[in-house]
Amino acid sequence: MNAIVPVPKPLFSYKKHWAARLGTAPFLPMSRREMDELGWDACDIIIVTGDAYVDHPSFGMAIIGRLLEAQGFRVGMIAQPDWTSAEPFKALGCPKLFFGITAGNMDSMVNHYTADRRIRRDDHYTAGGLAGRRPDRAVTVYAHRCREAYKDTPIILGGIEASLRRIAQYDHWTEKVRRSVLVDAKADLLIFGNAERALVEVAHLVARGIHPSAIDNVRGIAVIRKTPPEGWSEIDASDIDSTEEGARISNQQSYVRLPSFEQVSADPETYARASRVLHRESNPGNARPLIQRHGDREVWLTPPPIPLETPEMDAVYDLPYARAPHPLYQGEKIPAWEMIRFSVTIMRGCFGGCSFCSITEHEGRIIQSRSEESILNEVARIRDRTDGFTGIISDIGGPTANMYRMACKDKKTEAMCRRPACVYPDICKNLNTSHESLIQLYRKVRATPGIKKVMVASGVRYDLAVESPAYIKELVTHHVGGYLKIAPEHTEAGPLSKMMKPGIGSYDRFKKLFDAAVRDAGKKYFLIPYFIAAHPGTTDEDMMNLALWLKRNNYRADQVQTFLPSPMSLSAAMYHSDINPLRPVRRGVSEPVQTAKGLKQRRLHKAFLRYHDPENWPMLREALKRMGRADLIGPAKHQLIPGIRPSVIGGMGRASAPLKRGEGQRFTTKGVRNRVK
Repeated sequence: MNAIVPVPKPLFSYKKHWAARLGTAPFLPMSRREMDELGWDACDIIIVTGDAYVDHPSFGMAIIGRLLEAQGFRVGMIAQPDWTSAEPFKALGCPKLFFGITAGNMDSMVNHYTADRRIRRDDHYTAGGLAGRRPDRAVTVYAHRCREAYKDTPIILGGIEASLRRIAQYDHWTEKVRRSVLVDAKADLLIFGNAERALVEVAHLVARGIHPSAIDNVRGIAVIRKTPPEGWSEIDASDIDSTEEGARISNQQSYVRLPSFEQVSADPETYARASRVLHRESNPGNARPLIQRHGDREVWLTPPPIPLETPEMDAVYDLPYARAPHPLYQGEKIPAWEMIRFSVTIMRGCFGGCSFCSITEHEGRIIQSRSEESILNEVARIRDRTDGFTGIISDIGGPTANMYRMACKDKKTEAMCRRPACVYPDICKNLNTSHESLIQLYRKVRATPGIKKVMVASGVRYDLAVESPAYIKELVTHHVGGYLKIAPEHTEAGPLSKMMKPGIGSYDRFKKLFDAAVRDAGKKYFLIPYFIAAHPGTTDEDMMNLALWLKRNNYRADQVQTFLPSPMSLSAAMYHSDINPLRPVRRGVSEPVQTAKGLKQRRLHKAFLRYHDPENWPMLREALKRMGRADLIGPAKHQLIPGIRPSVIGGMGRASAPLKRGEGQRFTTKGVRNRVK
């Protein structure tokens, strides 16, 4: 079958809505007073968001708002409304076209709770960093309140929470499979992934009088139907791995029927099959529509959106953002804004395909890059218009630091591919891994007048970086500030194979090149490797071996990450089903996955990562004895933990104790102390 990728209508080629004559707003209005000052009698579209409103392209609601404004629509913003009544949702009146609802830059449940379901004490997307300014399951709650406020006004869902919950999905916080959020929210339409193309097309259709619930042929949407569209053939999800079935339907207009909500709720193995199919149908070049029954209704999902071309990306990031929080906040600090105010996004997407991560699922695996000119213009705007700028760009990157302008060497091959990752189990031979464009970009940004330093804070994909020693040298010489974050996630083959991460050998090769570059540059820099505890496929022995590796390499982690089953991820499917959806899922032959689910075992896995903390020694002693590894208990260098808790704790002791020279290194998320060899 020859995949045919449709050519989308250019993002900025639509005839503008009549309100374009009113010009642009300094900030999208959050009050009637601001609307009056702009000469508006009403908003065409009102965005309701769970984040504080920061008019900056690192915040999704700002991109969407400014993009719709550029299309000629009057766009208002209701940020973090009190959801206990419908009144705050009436603050801007009734929108002429629709409410657009997003939970914000994070899923609200991930925002509120840790992996162990403990309530987080802060919220980086809220003024003052205060927690509790958005509800659990914000998209659903906001939609219900909008419906109460204006019963007949259309409601469109978007953002990462809606995107990752567009089909029936396992929910870690209730330990159940939940319905599509489109059904629970009783909304008219859901837009998933990067929403620019779909939202612009939908907005113009609604402006022409078409109700959102009647739109079913725009890419990147989900809508509720009574029956599948006519003229399509159906493929059952259970046949998706069958070569014979694939050949039989290859030349037909077909959609894939996922197991129903009722089926995936009742049977974890069926859930794993649905997850596998969803992820196989994620390439815009060959993905087919999906359909999933919920009771007597069908949730119809069109194929993913076509990625933006570079000129379109440039135009999106060149929109007239105020590049600051709304004046309503009166200068109160918003932690996420403080973190990104001097940073530049240069690309979107990730072809890493890590099974626990939401980036590929939401943004896609095709890299969308901005031009050098657009990036340099934004650097100049930061220099000239952002208060407090001292000449240091805090980050230049994106979902990863070093995938800028990387792509498949052949567009036809790219359009046909169903691999979930371009770099696992090995880097695909068809992938262009050149870092030359990124190196040249770094140099041009550094050469910009008024720029003193350019940092790279986005995570470096080290298995790609080793393909370019010149990139590592450039990075170390000019763009590292004491330490560099990378994420091997584990050392053992079992969990790494379930994460779709490279073996620890890739890390070793990167570290060797990194250390050589550090010596050549005459610097004292070092790596901060991040690891995950309790990921599906991880045994107690795997965590023990990781702890031993950490000790041998003199690493002591102050803060560690326990696996959190994020909605719709492949890892969440493993966690829920104890089955590996990376391989064919068929009754009786599915590959089982060992998963740490109980709180005691999850805490043990986390304790192995913090083997140096005396608070964890009793738990670790008990576990090592049970595992038949009591030989690792004692004071010797090769042993993991002491036999008894000493009365005075030194070098190997309490996490806050200073390290003696040569004893190793500690790292935290806030910084690094002491030295690296």
